[in-house]
Order: sequence, then C-alpha cells, then structure tokens
Amino acid sequence: MSDFVQNKKAYFDYEFLEQYEAGVVLTGHEVKSIRANKASLNGAYVIIRGKEAYLVNASISPYQVANTPKGYDPERARKLLLSKKQIEELEQGSERNGLTIVATRWYNNKRKVKLGIALARGKKKADKRETLKARDNKREIDRIMKSQ
Repeated sequence: MSDFVQNKKAYFDYEFLEQYEAGVVLTGHEVKSIRANKASLNGAYVIIRGKEAYLVNASISPYQVANTPKGYDPERARKLLLSKKQIEELEQGSERNGLTIVATRWYNNKRKVKLGIALARGKKKADKRETLKARDNKREIDRIMKSQ
C-alpha cells in the first residue's frame, strides 16, 4: 500500500478515534490524477445525506487540462462506498458525540484507489502545543543520537 496524498493538517488538528477505508465513485481521469498526486485533501470532510456518505471539499485537478470533460468540477461531492453498518456508525458518532468525519489520505489497495477516513475529535490549543513540543523533543533526541 502506498499513499498518494495525505491530509497532514488533519493529523495536527484532530485526534483520530476510529479509522475506516472507503471506496469512492470516481471517473477514469480522476483516478489518474490521484495516482499522479494532483489531488488535495486540505479541508476535506465527509457528510452523510439520506443514508449515503459524500466526500466534500476534496480537490482533484484535471489529469490533462486539454482532455478534461466540459463542465468538470474538481471540487464536486463524491459518493463514498461504505457498508450500511459503517455509515450508521459514522452518523451516530458525528451526530451524538459531536465528532467530525475527516478525510485523511488517498492510497491504493491492490489496484483500487481507496480513501482513508477517520472519526475525529478536534484538538484544543493546548493539545496542539503538546504535539509540537513532543515533535521538537523527538527531533532533538534523534539529532543527538545521530551525532554519537
């Protein structure tokens, strides 16, 4: 499994409680764009409408601008392929517990392009500071260990 695109900001802004793998309804040129890393998950999240899940705010740039279909919207809502049980779990988590469903990464599973999503709780400012402090400490320790 290799990652095509990651939502690095989500890893910093949210604490992931549960992670899911979802298929996505895509066109052929969108799959090529994702494999060429021409996609962005910044600000992408999942909404549930009428027992169906949709990916919103994910941008997939055209693979070849000259060959892009007319009226192509790079930020259109894309339907997610999840089981009924998974959709119910996500819906309950987001409605009852006030959690967010965040898109974390595009990756391949065998020959299929998959979307990693997570049920997440937003971090407070103090939690973000702790994350930065831990990252700096780890960097410093690695630097010291490398020099020895």
